[in-house]
Amino acid sequence: MRLMDFFRKKNSRDIARDRLKLLLVSDRASCSPEIMEAIKNDMIQVISKYMVIDTEGMDIQITTADEGHKKMPVLFANIPIRDIKTTENKVFGCLNNIS
Repeated sequence: MRLMDFFRKKNSRDIARDRLKLLLVSDRASCSPEIMEAIKNDMIQVISKYMVIDTEGMDIQITTADEGHKKMPVLFANIPIRDIKTTENKVFGCLNNIS
């Protein structure tokens, strides 16, 4: 995601795709789309305090995993990190050389 892409308005296709993905994930996890959206927004808010993240490339899923003799819900979050912020909330630039 480019810096200017962060400020661009989503078109209806992107919005529909995001809603469908959210609906599918929430259906598999027996979790409402509203709860999934709230989790995603909270994660964005908290992580953005410390890192510059790519919210467009962010993927959150709740699935089930076998834990011994019972199934357990598991949260997977794939959040592309663009950079790390310093303590003064300035971009540190330490991830620029990672390929």
